[in-house]
Amino acid sequence: MPRRTPLPDWIHTRRRELGHRIAALRIAQGLSQDQLADRAGLERRSIQRYENAVRDPRFADLLLIANALETPLAELVRE
Repeated sequence: MPRRTPLPDWIHTRRRELGHRIAALRIAQGLSQDQLADRAGLERRSIQRYENAVRDPRFADLLLIANALETPLAELVRE
């Protein structure tokens, strides 16, 4: 079902921040997007979309990514 109203700008900002945080943690651990995807059990395209703020990750995907990066979920999604 399509959204009736556009998302507020702060949502887009938080989405970009989350994507940058995932990418920074991945790079700090010396992982490629493929390697993170393999560790998390996700598709590389999903990691790519999350890092580029094209799509919001599902909660289950956030849990998988945090686990793969050995990072607490709260740290991954912090403001």
